Amino acid sequence: MYTPADTRYSQMPYHNCGKWGLKLPAISLGFWHNFGDHDDLDEGRRIMHRAFDRGITHFDFANNYGPPYGSAERNCGKILKEDFASHRDELLIATKAGHDMWPGPYGEWGSRKYLLSSLDQSLARLQLDYVDIFYSHRPDPDTPLEETMGALATAVQSGKALYAGISKYPLPMLKEAVAILKDMGVFTLIYQPPYNILSRGFETAGILDWLHEQGIGCIVFSPLAQGMLTEKYLDGIPDDSRAASKSPFLTPETIAAQRPVLQSLAAIAKERREPLHHLALNWTRHHPAVTSTLVGARTVAQLDDLLDSLNSPKLTEAHLQSITKIAPPTNKGE
Repeated sequence: MYTPADTRYSQMPYHNCGKWGLKLPAISLGFWHNFGDHDDLDEGRRIMHRAFDRGITHFDFANNYGPPYGSAERNCGKILKEDFASHRDELLIATKAGHDMWPGPYGEWGSRKYLLSSLDQSLARLQLDYVDIFYSHRPDPDTPLEETMGALATAVQSGKALYAGISKYPLPMLKEAVAILKDMGVFTLIYQPPYNILSRGFETAGILDWLHEQGIGCIVFSPLAQGMLTEKYLDGIPDDSRAASKSPFLTPETIAAQRPVLQSLAAIAKERREPLHHLALNWTRHHPAVTSTLVGARTVAQLDDLLDSLNSPKLTEAHLQSITKIAPPTNKGE
C-alpha cells in the first residue's frame, strides 16, 4: 500500500493559475513517452509516488500518449485507481485531444464528435469520473472555432471536465477561442505552449504577455528542448541519447548547430553553480505569465534531479539579459 509523505505540501511552491483560484505546482509531471507499454511501469509507479511525495499534484496526459496511443492513460489509470483513489481530490488530472488518435475522419483535429468521444475514452482509460482540465490540443484549420469551443464547453457543463484549456493556438485564434468560450459561459483556465531558451516563439508573438494581461494561466512544455538543454550534448552525441536513436524530435544536426549556444549557456550555469538543465528549467519561470513547467522523467532519480532545480537561486536581470544575448528570441514557427 502506498502512503504519501506527510511533508508533501511543505516542499513545493504553488501558484495561482492566472487570476483564477486554482493553484498549480511550480513543476508538473507530464506523461508523454515515459509511461507507455514499452516502458518500465514499476518505475513509472515509483515516479508517480515520488512526484506526489514531493508536492507535484498535477499530472498531464493526452489521449495519444504512449506509445502505443492511449497506453499512458491506461497504464496510469490502473496506478491511479490502485494507489491514489483516496487522494483524488488532492490531484489535478489533465488530458487533451486534437492530434491523431484512431483511423478515419473522426480520429483527430477539433470536431465535436472527435473531442467528446476522445474525452469519454480517456475517462475510461484513466478510470475516472472526470478530469480537472480538458484541452483542445491543437488548432484545426478546417473546423469552425465555434464547434471546437462548443465541445469544450459541453465537457465542462456536463461535469466530465472542471476546466477548459487550449494548447498551441496562435494569438489571433486564441483570442477568438477565449471570447467564444466566454460567450458560452465557460472561462479559459489555462494555455499550454512549448517554451524554452531556444524556442521563444510563443513569447515573441505576444502570447505570454496577452495571457498575463487576461489572467489566463500558462503551463509550458519541452523546457529542456527534448534534452538539448542538458550537459549531455556539450561535447558530442552519447550513444544512449535520444539524438543517437534517430528521434524525429532531436537530431545530431540540430545539436551541432546549437552547440556554441549550449556551451555559452553552460558557462552561465557553471557561474551559478548549477547544471545547465537547472538553469533552463528556472528560466522558463521568469515570465510572469508562466504558472507551471511540465517535465518528464524516466526514473525516480531523474525526477528528483529535476525537482532539485527549485532550490537554485532566482535568475537575476543580468543573467536573463546574458541568456537573451546568447540565444536571441525569434518568431520562427509561431
